[in-house]
Amino acid sequence: MAASLASQLSGPKSAISFSSPPHFSGLRPSSNFKLDNTHSFFQNVDSHLRLSPSHKACRPVVSMAGSGKFFVGGNWKCNGTKDSISKLVSDLNSAKLESDVDVVVAPPFLYIDQVKSSLTDRIEISGQNCWTGKGGAFTGEISVEQLKDVGCKWVILGHSERRHVIGENDEFIGKKAAYALNQNVGVIACIGELLEEREAGKTFDVCFKQLKAFADALPSWDDVVIAYEPVWAIGTGKVASPEQAQEVHAAVRDWLSKNASAEVASKTRIIYGGSVNGGNSSDLAKKEDIDGFLVGGASLKGPEFATIINSVTSKKVAA
Repeated sequence: MAASLASQLSGPKSAISFSSPPHFSGLRPSSNFKLDNTHSFFQNVDSHLRLSPSHKACRPVVSMAGSGKFFVGGNWKCNGTKDSISKLVSDLNSAKLESDVDVVVAPPFLYIDQVKSSLTDRIEISGQNCWTGKGGAFTGEISVEQLKDVGCKWVILGHSERRHVIGENDEFIGKKAAYALNQNVGVIACIGELLEEREAGKTFDVCFKQLKAFADALPSWDDVVIAYEPVWAIGTGKVASPEQAQEVHAAVRDWLSKNASAEVASKTRIIYGGSVNGGNSSDLAKKEDIDGFLVGGASLKGPEFATIINSVTSKKVAA
């Protein structure tokens, strides 16, 4: 197996230092959040992660801090029947989608083959989970090899429902991610804080700890999409404000720059998840460090999911 990313970047394990920079000690409680307090933070983000303004004639450009293509994933979770999924696939097949977006859906395992055989090739398929290695005597698990066999290109790992309901820890999730990448399956790596952690000002501490666990295990950041999903916003109807989401996304990109490289920070897509819908996706997409979305309930409605996908147009600005 390939050496871990951390060992490749930092040499011997004893030499690794992932300490957080002082100005990323954590967010203030959400009740005290003020956009003015982040003004200096955004001014200090490394300039090489921002697009340089053009002095040529006006043309559409993408307002993104990173260089990766906009990415929208639909996590169908434990929802659907053969009939409802057939209807959803039909809606997606007939939707007009912007071309400059990577689109992925993650059906329940039982329906992956049905979706793969009927969904347009424009949309790729993801698993919702996988095992840490090859298949075998692991009742109820799904191997990466099985995901590949039915046409999956991606797998979602570290989702809060796996962390906080099923009880998966950082190390276990890292092992899954490393194995998936070594089998050439892309990873949607989820991170995010609980409500009490945000209120205690620990948002960055939690997210950086989860990122470090991925970094310690991964062979590289290639084919990894980071999904920031504040747990308090998942399925609750509450959503982080565009400013709150941007602050965390910019901090994650800065962490990648300091603990991996500027290149990794630029090319790794950082997407937002947490009650994203057709009504709020446009405002969220305007933020330069939000590179797309991981969508839950709204991805079960074809027309609304298409609206979220097409929110990439909100990133187009006059240069």
